[in-house]
Formats: sequence, C-alpha cells, structure tokens
Amino acid sequence: MNQTQPFLARVANGSLVIQILFGIIAGVLLALFSSEAAVKVGFLGNLFVSALKAVAPILVFILVASSIANQKKGAHTNMKPIIVLYLFGTLMASLTAVTMSFLFPTTLTLVTSAEGATPPEGIAEVINTLLLNVVDNPVNALMTGNFIGILAWAIALGLSLHQASDATKQIFHDVSNGITLIVRFIIRLAPIGIFGLVANTFAQTGFDALIGYGHLLAVLLGCMLTLAFVVNPAIVFFKTRENPYPLVLRCLRESGITAFFTRSSAANIPVNMELCKKLDLHEDTYSVSIPLGATINMGGAAITITILSLAAVHTLGIEVDLATAILLSIVAAVSACGASGVAGGSLLLIPLACSLFGVPNDVAMQVVAVGFIIGVIQDSAETALNSSTDVIFTAAACKAAEAKAQTAQQNTAA
Repeated sequence: MNQTQPFLARVANGSLVIQILFGIIAGVLLALFSSEAAVKVGFLGNLFVSALKAVAPILVFILVASSIANQKKGAHTNMKPIIVLYLFGTLMASLTAVTMSFLFPTTLTLVTSAEGATPPEGIAEVINTLLLNVVDNPVNALMTGNFIGILAWAIALGLSLHQASDATKQIFHDVSNGITLIVRFIIRLAPIGIFGLVANTFAQTGFDALIGYGHLLAVLLGCMLTLAFVVNPAIVFFKTRENPYPLVLRCLRESGITAFFTRSSAANIPVNMELCKKLDLHEDTYSVSIPLGATINMGGAAITITILSLAAVHTLGIEVDLATAILLSIVAAVSACGASGVAGGSLLLIPLACSLFGVPNDVAMQVVAVGFIIGVIQDSAETALNSSTDVIFTAAACKAAEAKAQTAQQNTAA
C-alpha cells in the first residue's frame, strides 16, 4: 500500500499532456492489434465525454453567477475587447477559407444525400434560434446544455445577488470552489478517456472512407492550420505586441488536443477554464468569456462552411466574383456564430451559404453528406481550433489590458 500511494501521487501530479499522448498511442496500438477490444474500451471515452458535458453547464452557471455577485465595484472584465477578437477572428477565418478555396479549388463527386437533415432557411432563422435560446427556461437550459441561456440566467442571477449579504455571496463562492474541484478530478481522467475515444474511432471508422476526399480534407486542414499558426498569432501579436507563439502553442497543446478527441466545445469548457486559471487570468473575465466563446467564437465552423460551399460552387462550374466572395465571408462568419444554436452545427449551415450562388438545395444537401463522411477529421479539427482560440483570445485581451494598466501607472509615477 505504501508503494502504491507514491505511484498514484506521481500519476496525479504528472504532466497531463504527456499522459494524454501516451493514451493516444495506446489507443492506436490497441485498434491495430485488436479492433474488438478497442471497441469494447470505447465506453471509457463515452464516460469521459459524458462527465465533462454533465459538469460543464452547472460549472458555467455557478461560476458566472458567483463571479458577478462577488465582483468588486469598478472591476474591469475586458469582455468588450474579447468579443471584438471573437468576431474579428471568425471573419478572418472566413476570408482565409475564401482565399484557400480560390488558390486550391475543390470539386466533389456528389452521390449521396443527407436524409433527415433540415437546414435553416436563412440567417433570420439562425438569429431567431439564438434569441430563443437566450430566454430559454433555466432548468431546460441546464438540462440541454444551452450555454447562451445558461449565461443569460447566470448573469441575471449574479447581478441580482450583487447587493446580497456577504454570507449569501460566500455560499456561491464555496459552491463554485467545490464544483471546480470536481472538474479537476474529471480532467485528470482525460488520458483514460482519450485512450478509449482513440481506440474506438480507429477500430470502427478507420480512414478508408476519407481517401476519396483527400483533396478536400487537405484544403480544410491546411486552412485551419493557417488560421492556427499564422492568422491567430498575428491577431495576438497586434493585440499584445509580444511573441504570440508561446501562448498559442500552449493553448493548442493543453486545450486543442483534448477538444480534438472529445469533438465537443461544451465538453472542453471545463478544460479551458482550468487552463485560464493556470495562465493566471482574472476569473471574472474567463468565467464569462470561455462559455461565450464556445457559442460565438467559431473560426473553424466558418472555415467548414466556406470551403464546402465553394466546393459545391466549383463542382457546378459557377463563376464567383470578388464581391460575392466577400459577402460569403460575412454570411459564413455570421452563420458560424449561430452554429451552436442549430442541430448539426456548421454542416447544416452549408445550404444557407450555397444559396448565395443559386446552388440547388438538393445539391447543397449532398455536400452536407460529404461533410458527414469526412466528419471524423473535420469536426475534430474544427472543435480543436474553436476551443483553443477561446483561451488564446481571452488571454490576449487580458495581457493587453495588463500592459496598458502598467503603462498608465508608469506614466503617473513619472
């Protein structure tokens, strides 16, 4: 027993990233040697994702309400610059995708349809869905993981409790700390959960179905990598005037890897909040910005919508002028921000973008079906990009605010 405890302590205190990498390698090896066993351990991945999804809504609700209720008067949360970064980053993702689509045009073989999928009829429907989510019943919002509704109710409750007694505020603070401890425990199980996810994915899906869509995947992933390693760092540098890559690489490593395999922005909210705490960001800021980013910071979704829509256009031989391409970027960015409010996410917003070019709906739905085929990679990369960027932009805004405050103090002292 004395020998077991130090070993468990070393595991608990060891590098989570290295343990996750071991989990990935073990999952791949198990799938290669025994697909039957790999499928059986898939329940470990399902348990891990379910646990994250279960704790995320209540974590966001309590943490946001507690942060606002206990916020000191005159405190600055830097939310405005973060929201600007979210929206600007999503628009830049769309413009990057348009550029890549023209440089490397993709044509598709359309032979299938997405049966049972019902895309929204227009941007008005997407916005309407988002507004309805804001006024959703709080219990239903918590049960369904509607983070727009959860945020709205948490902010309202936090503001209402701002004038409450110190004892009431302390109760919320203590509950928030308790849920945070539960989150940390779940996150420590990530290597086991990702081991199950990887093993099951390789055993059941493989990559044979993806070979025929290699060019499309190459353009999609190339665009996402360009955004992750060129565009986003440029935005961070412009905001902070510091080398952006230490922050970008850390966020991709500690947030992106987990999001890639869970394929759920909601499930990655606890991971991102823990990373923000490690980065020593202000809790009042990231407790709101991270769940908000999971709903409106959708650079990966904007890329998916744009690339697949233009693939349909190229397939049909439709000419695209510059003005229409720019309009597509704006529509894709707005649609991506509403992707979380639409069942099926970014893929079901493709027909909306295709309608700009007069692409028939039945053809657009065949493109959606292609998206489902490559979804094992597309959705994983999209989620990793979206989720890691939430932390990157939050940290960039906080660092810029700190630098500005320090400069102001120095000028005052001088």
